[in-house]
Amino acid sequence: MNKRRRKIYIGLLVAIIILGAVLIATLGVFLSKGGLILTKGEIRSETLYVILLLFVLLPIALVGLIVAAILQKKRITTVDGKLESSSDGSARDGETRAKRAEEEDGNRFPTLTEIDGESRKYIRAEYDENITLKELCESFRNFAAYKQKLYYDITDIRRFIAGLSVSHITILQGMSGTGKTSLAYVFGEFLDNPSTVIPVQPMWKERTDLLGYYNEFTKRFNETQLLQVMYKANYSKEIFITVLDEMNIARVEYYFAEFLSMLEIPDANKRYLGVVTDKWANDPKQFKDGNIRLPENMWFIGTANNDDSTFAISDKVYDRAMVMNLDAKAEPFAAPRVKKVHITAERFKELTDAAQREYKMTKRNARRLDELDKYMIENFRTTFGNRIMKQIKTYIPVYVGCGGEELEALDDILAKKVLRKLEMQNPVYIKNAAEGFCMYLDELFGADKMPQCKAVMDRLCKNA
Repeated sequence: MNKRRRKIYIGLLVAIIILGAVLIATLGVFLSKGGLILTKGEIRSETLYVILLLFVLLPIALVGLIVAAILQKKRITTVDGKLESSSDGSARDGETRAKRAEEEDGNRFPTLTEIDGESRKYIRAEYDENITLKELCESFRNFAAYKQKLYYDITDIRRFIAGLSVSHITILQGMSGTGKTSLAYVFGEFLDNPSTVIPVQPMWKERTDLLGYYNEFTKRFNETQLLQVMYKANYSKEIFITVLDEMNIARVEYYFAEFLSMLEIPDANKRYLGVVTDKWANDPKQFKDGNIRLPENMWFIGTANNDDSTFAISDKVYDRAMVMNLDAKAEPFAAPRVKKVHITAERFKELTDAAQREYKMTKRNARRLDELDKYMIENFRTTFGNRIMKQIKTYIPVYVGCGGEELEALDDILAKKVLRKLEMQNPVYIKNAAEGFCMYLDELFGADKMPQCKAVMDRLCKNA
């Protein structure tokens, strides 16, 4: 039976039941008051209303419902017949509706389609192929100082560049005014490919807040700035920087969850994010069944403040991201004028891969790291884990390739990725064990060779 017809029959039955219930209720009221006729044989005045309801209004209502049902049945039959005659019997109802909507609405991604038409302009004729990691760091520092009057210590620049080789997500933490957003922004200027700054909103909860949604009123997809940049990046070879400003003003593990999962997939060509659930013939060229590829040449840099107005960043995010602390401003210095650098993401990866081969962590420090891991398990019931070990082995060689020292890099990444986990343990126990741990660091790596790790333990003791 057709669903519409079944609904009509059910509605008719419900109407009859309601009218009958009203009649029964009315009769019940009269019977409770002594019946329809008085004791002297006179008819009660209210009895006329009952007769009117029973023999006039109820039959009219029933007849009206029956006539309406018959007319509706004929209309449905006619519509069904037209649909059947116009169909070849192979198209499904969902496909028919989609095609009809496509014909009526036209192009739902006008901006992305426009990018398709001008895709050639996102490829440069020439790129800088001879630059080294060390030159990249020094040139970037000088560019920020000369062009934007932003002064950073060279160690912070090395940490920033080396962090990009570890993960496509970087979290910049620190006090307000230390230049977190400016660092990410000026890096885009340095690459001659301006960074995209996206202010995170407190109510964000899912990926549609980043990628957009289909608007039923305008019949267009709300093409967000991030969606447009991702689409351009898929046509380009350059490094694209997206800044998630105040990223922890909403829960990162909610609105950024799918991005975190996609970046875990080893094969970059299989990282696809869902945009729409259906497929139209005039959808953008780079869409694949309503999905867009998360480009390998895109990096996300989130700035985070830790105060009462923000959410704590979860372990899931911290473990997958590279963390950098900007707690103090560097002293101004006289910087030479430098040119912008045009480097491809592929060339940057070649440089970092070469650094991992050339500056591989020494066996001595690898042995020290293994001993430290055993100490952490025994005293703090925590371990590095495979993901963190991989990050350490990537970060240290690249940091050295940027011009830094191996122990500096080891101290930095241990403080950010390993000792941070102690924040979730009993603060009293950590305070009591801190002095012994710092002594062990001096014994293992040399006196005062791990200042950042000691600074973390000192802060945990003060907060206990």
